[in-house]
Amino acid sequence: MKLLSVSIGLPREVTWRGMTVSTGIFKDPVSGRIPLRRLNLDGDRQADLTVHGGEHKAVYCYPIEHYEFWKRELHGFPLPMGVFGENFTVEGMLEETIHLGDRFAIGSAEVVITQPRLPCYKLGIRFGSVNMVNRFFSSARTGFYLAVVREGEVGAGDEIRLVERDPNAVPLSDIFRLYAKKEYTGADVSIIDRISRVAAVPDDWKEYLRKRIAQPPVAE
Repeated sequence: MKLLSVSIGLPREVTWRGMTVSTGIFKDPVSGRIPLRRLNLDGDRQADLTVHGGEHKAVYCYPIEHYEFWKRELHGFPLPMGVFGENFTVEGMLEETIHLGDRFAIGSAEVVITQPRLPCYKLGIRFGSVNMVNRFFSSARTGFYLAVVREGEVGAGDEIRLVERDPNAVPLSDIFRLYAKKEYTGADVSIIDRISRVAAVPDDWKEYLRKRIAQPPVAE
């Protein structure tokens, strides 16, 4: 696993559908090493802290492997690394192969996977299309967020090394699947029980899933 690119950006005001909107989705790659702190990378900020940023979303990662899919889907739209608003463009970390609660060493920092990305309308701003949010969600190519366990410095080219896996580890793709699913089976409820025991997963995700399983499961 490898860190291919580190991208940062400060919020800017843009015009979208007749309104002035502040957004931090525009990120540009940086060279050299950069400090990674508890809430973000130096030089990076989020515009709306009610849905972006914070300790559970300090860093957004997106797999380079998904870029080929979007090149086919978006028919020539420029796709430099960082275009999906990610801070880290990574290699070898697909949603099906990484887990909630996985801890990794990157450079001199240590991070933990907390949750998948749920796209908001600002992704549509970045791509100039109101349909992009639905297309991104439907693709299930979500990327993921990291919390910072130990501050340090990171840079493009760093190896990403697994340090520890939570004993209740659930693939990242499972929590997104359960979020999107309309009805749950008994097997789904068992997975949700495991997710609820992963310390790195934020309480709001756990509460959402607990409310969902209060509904009777469908027959398997």
